[in-house]
Amino acid sequence: MAQVLPAEGGLRRVIGDGEGIPDGEVDGLCEQDLLDLYRSLVLLRTYDERSLVYHRQGRIGTYAIFWNHEAMQAGSVHALEDDDWIFPSYRESAIGLLRGMPPATVLSWWRGHPAGWWNPADYNIASICVPIATHVPHAAGLAWGKKLKGERALAIVYFGDGATSEGAFHEGANLAAVMGAPLVLFCNNNQWAISTPLSAQTKAEALVDKAAGYGMPGIRVDGTDVLAVFEATREAVERARGGEGPTFIEAVTYRTAPHATADDPRLYADLERIEEEKQRECVGRYAGYLRRLGLLTDALASEIKEEALATMRAGIAAAEAEPPAGPEELFDHTYADPPPSFASDLAELRRILGG
Repeated sequence: MAQVLPAEGGLRRVIGDGEGIPDGEVDGLCEQDLLDLYRSLVLLRTYDERSLVYHRQGRIGTYAIFWNHEAMQAGSVHALEDDDWIFPSYRESAIGLLRGMPPATVLSWWRGHPAGWWNPADYNIASICVPIATHVPHAAGLAWGKKLKGERALAIVYFGDGATSEGAFHEGANLAAVMGAPLVLFCNNNQWAISTPLSAQTKAEALVDKAAGYGMPGIRVDGTDVLAVFEATREAVERARGGEGPTFIEAVTYRTAPHATADDPRLYADLERIEEEKQRECVGRYAGYLRRLGLLTDALASEIKEEALATMRAGIAAAEAEPPAGPEELFDHTYADPPPSFASDLAELRRILGG
């Protein structure tokens, strides 16, 4: 009889509440590491908050909000090496900022401008995936390729709870497990697939239980605890680098913001629950932890926030300074050998546009 590794049902936490629940700690993190994590959290939070403002001002298009998801993104990325590959979904649209991607690039993506395209090899970050779960097989394939080449690098792929009900997730997870690919499958379980609650789209008691069906270990972690996310991802990374194959991480949180700027959660969500969850949001929780350690002062917190705001101001200015895309963008790079009609088609389009 085949044997599979059991999924782990416990919810890992490190950060306490400063009162009845004591704080833990994570081995291997110095004071600078802890502050670097905080800077990443604040940068992501500031990006998200400013992007919502920019959308309301008509400066970017429909935007997928990730407020209170920052701990999952920053905690996991800090457990990676620069050569590791990241496959984001739309909820992780700004994750490239943690790899040095200019904010203007991501803002241009939301503006629908070609300046928002990037070469994935420049940052080891794949293009943002909007279709649900279709990037999971891509990540599995790249990770398998790294294994075949004998390289050290691995891949991490981010997706929401709803993605675990998609066929592409099954195919990618199964491929990674069978091939022993060095892949971290990171599930952001915010308990909503747009307006569909978790209970209506799966009968699994915990999404991490699905890991056992693929013969891989699973870790269930508090998604608002950046240190717990870091520790869980580091464990999965060590397994992958050690040739032990993929790991499934279920980071549990609750979506306190709309699915996107085109969504109204008042039509389906428990507003009292949302307000309760906002009280334990991830950036504030970690700031409290650092203050209890004596590492974060009001002055330092203000300095870090102002740096992030300045970065965003410069980013939107740079994005808006890009010249409008020309009509040739509709034709360039569509075919390796363009049909002869393209030249006349482009000329006709320019005539219609008056250019």
